Amino acid sequence: MLHINAFQILRKDRKYIPIFAPSFKYDTMSIKQHIPNTITCGNLVSGCVSILFVSMDMPVKAALMIFVAGLFDFLDGFAARKLQARSPIGADLDSLSDAVSFGVAPGFIMYWLMSQASSLPHVTVFGILLLPCLAFLLPVFSAIRLAKFNIDDTQKTLFRGLPAPGMAIFIASLPLALSQVGHLYDGSMNYWACLGITIIFSFLMVSRTRFFSFKMKSAKWKGNEVRWVFLMAAVAGFTAFRFTALPFIMVLYILLSVFFAKKTE
Repeated sequence: MLHINAFQILRKDRKYIPIFAPSFKYDTMSIKQHIPNTITCGNLVSGCVSILFVSMDMPVKAALMIFVAGLFDFLDGFAARKLQARSPIGADLDSLSDAVSFGVAPGFIMYWLMSQASSLPHVTVFGILLLPCLAFLLPVFSAIRLAKFNIDDTQKTLFRGLPAPGMAIFIASLPLALSQVGHLYDGSMNYWACLGITIIFSFLMVSRTRFFSFKMKSAKWKGNEVRWVFLMAAVAGFTAFRFTALPFIMVLYILLSVFFAKKTE
């Protein structure tokens, strides 16, 4: 005859068998796996808040939220590696969050910049300015870039195509730089310049051009010369010129990648 309680089963041979112990281990593992996913959700929420700020005519705050999203994007990967909690759902959630924060949100910021341009040809459909909608090429090509990354296992130390966060940082830097020099709301950005930026960055994201990553095997100078040169130039530029340096820092990243990415392998 078996005696059963909430924690043990007493067999005929008088040995107790725990029946809930495995579930405690499973719950612990499940919680640990969801820590990076929770951080990833912070990335997603940051992107949504950025879009909200654009709709409220607050492009500077919208741009800052993209940098917050970038911080969450770094932290979720860091947590996944440290906790060894990588999972298929985490990878998909990360891509979906990136599509919002580094695709849709910068697309809305570029739409705002285009709609403010003094050189904008006013063509409307159902009350919507039509030509600034070309800014939404950015989220389209960002989504394509992320989808390609998900099925390419070779992009470890080098990226094929400009990473979507790189595009988002450049677009977010534009209202920050314009605000610093006092030309955010006066239509200083030319519409055709904005369109050119949109087309160039859309192409770079889906191109086969190699871009170096910041995944270092060690912090030594040898083998990381390009990364250290870029980081030192970025820190010096931002210290001296603050937000106005950000677009030029991203251009430097692109140029160093085009000419020296192979040296970082």
